[in-house]
Amino acid sequence: MSSGRVRTRRAALGLALTVAAATALTGCSALGSDDSNASSNGGGLEKSKIKVSIMPTTDLGPFWLAQDGGYFKAEGLEVEQIVAKSGQESMQKAISGEADIALSTYTPFFVAKSKGAADVTLVADGTSVNAKSNAIVTVPNSSVKTVNDLKDKRIAITAMNTASDILTKSVMKDHGVDFSGVKWTLIPLPNMAAALKDNQVDAAYMPEPMLTQAAKTVGATPVIDINTGASQDFPLTGYGSATKWVQANPKTLAAFQRAMKKATSDAINDRSKVEPLLVKYAKIDEDTAKLLTLPGYGSVLDARRLQRVPDLLLQMGVITSKVDAAPMIAPQATN
Repeated sequence: MSSGRVRTRRAALGLALTVAAATALTGCSALGSDDSNASSNGGGLEKSKIKVSIMPTTDLGPFWLAQDGGYFKAEGLEVEQIVAKSGQESMQKAISGEADIALSTYTPFFVAKSKGAADVTLVADGTSVNAKSNAIVTVPNSSVKTVNDLKDKRIAITAMNTASDILTKSVMKDHGVDFSGVKWTLIPLPNMAAALKDNQVDAAYMPEPMLTQAAKTVGATPVIDINTGASQDFPLTGYGSATKWVQANPKTLAAFQRAMKKATSDAINDRSKVEPLLVKYAKIDEDTAKLLTLPGYGSVLDARRLQRVPDLLLQMGVITSKVDAAPMIAPQATN
């Protein structure tokens, strides 16, 4: 064989090896690209920019970690957050199309489904009630001292048929306290402490970080912890979307779920990753961030666990017929 042919074959072999190495590094093959890789770098997503409606509470710890920690970006997503005053308002933003995905307490999703007011799908879990993460509170000058004193009182909540009033009713019922005469007073979460101080209300349902903030600013003290009786470890918040959006954007949704799953795992395993984000986004000081009780974080939806929500709504007379949670749950990303 001539030296020219040897050099030609060596050059061809070198080129082939170079192409093979490049193919291995990019994760591509001669048969096409892999879907999971495509989604991780933004390729193949129906929408790379999405809007998520939220409320600035500790429930958002994993979401903010996914945002600032680059978890969404790694999945090819650019996420804009829109702040809502209540879970009800947040859900409405998703139904109207103002947001693609909305964080809410679970109750508005099931109420909307029951009444046929909207076709909604649950896409990711958020939180469950933890000991001292949600409570009914009062201030020293209030006539409310125990759960028995809540009868016929003015109780601040964010909106009707949300966790704030449903779980308050549940706790009162557990203690044999009549809630039919309660004067539910709708007040945005950031304004509840001032409403208590100014005697606009007798008690208030508060989640963290408002609980710890109110304790520091107006001397608010718990009347009763929500994590008791029928509401112990109760599914509290989750992310939902209009069903038509879920059906039109399966890859985008899966990317969101993967990012949230990883961020949730990291938030559970390392609280120090969440605390600075609460300072930044929930506008609380560092001391409060260290003192407050975090809710029970989750990301993957479980139908049996979620069934507790519509079952309680039915028991409380908020809905009039049984709603099955399972058909409302979107497919969950597995990787």
